[in-house]
Amino acid sequence: MKELELKYGCNPNQKPARIFMEEGELPIKVLCGKPGYINFLDAFNGWQLVSELKRATNLPAATSFKHVSPAGAAVGLPLSEVEAKIYWVDDMGELSPLACAYARARGADRMSSFGDFISLSDVCDVHTAKLIKREVSDGVIAPGYEPEALEILKSKKKGNYNIIEIDKDYIPAPVERKQVYGITFEQGRNELNIDENFFSNVVTKNKEIPESAKIDLAISMITLKYTQSNSVCFVKGGQAIGIGAGQQSRIHCTRLAGNKADNWYLRQSPKVLGLKFIDKIGRADRDNAIDLYIGEDYMDVCADGAWENIFKEKPEIFTREEKRAWLDGLTDVALGSDAFFPFGDNIERAHRSGVKYVAQPGGSIRDDNVIATCDKYNMAMCFTGIRLFHH
Repeated sequence: MKELELKYGCNPNQKPARIFMEEGELPIKVLCGKPGYINFLDAFNGWQLVSELKRATNLPAATSFKHVSPAGAAVGLPLSEVEAKIYWVDDMGELSPLACAYARARGADRMSSFGDFISLSDVCDVHTAKLIKREVSDGVIAPGYEPEALEILKSKKKGNYNIIEIDKDYIPAPVERKQVYGITFEQGRNELNIDENFFSNVVTKNKEIPESAKIDLAISMITLKYTQSNSVCFVKGGQAIGIGAGQQSRIHCTRLAGNKADNWYLRQSPKVLGLKFIDKIGRADRDNAIDLYIGEDYMDVCADGAWENIFKEKPEIFTREEKRAWLDGLTDVALGSDAFFPFGDNIERAHRSGVKYVAQPGGSIRDDNVIATCDKYNMAMCFTGIRLFHH
């Protein structure tokens, strides 16, 4: 198959639309559904991300994409009891490594992952298919599917769920092109290999970056490689916990990613874990309620006349002081930036979300200020010398 006609492009008024190969055949098979233009953008970007994560860590990897940027990305490390609870998978028994990877990727920012497109580095197994089946999602791309897993996924969305199989041995052309306003842009593919040597130029007084932190930094930088720029990514324990994408100002990227990381950690607090939801409320509505409860608009779910529709008992207010005290327990977070930090304010904000390890290109005229701010908090920061813009 050299080409595949699509229903429409980014929007229904953009017709005709297709994907095609100028040479050779498409490296994909559509096993179910009818993926659209944005679905394929998410699928192909996500596939590249998880493939690189797998190569860098030798662990199964998954990502949850929305609007051509990852909402979450992770490798297949086991879930703690608390993580299983906040990702709503504590009722599913023991999960496979691939299923753990997707639970982590989906769980990082469940609000943003609602209606996601999933990319898996490995053949989709039954554990992962069962997890995907119960979530609101547009589709999945993987190098293959176990027969039972495929049948589970085909039953989703009344048989219309988008399932794509990609040739894991496909190698794209070294030069890529796209058109904007009828004008063709051409560039060499970003084939940068991110491994442990990527983080060898440590410029702070603290030179110690353990292997676990290098894995987290690699996850951060590989995630940024496929995230709309400007972008910043916070990672802990093998998964992205906060991604700030597509912001014009780097401090806004850092604030956005940091706030998402804070929300991820606040969900693990006893106050949130102790919320007693009414039986009929679904996972998505619980996610929405938790997001409001831990935010500034908490009265939307705590006020009389509102809480009764969500909770069995009226929840106590989660005060600003209590939230700050809990967030002080978030430590050893890794942070990556796709371009240099121009000011130390990014490090100040990162510190409030437990960042200890930083990777960024370096090259700002204020590098000394950024390094000094890291030294103030005993952070270890490396300069990679490589920018990772993605548009």
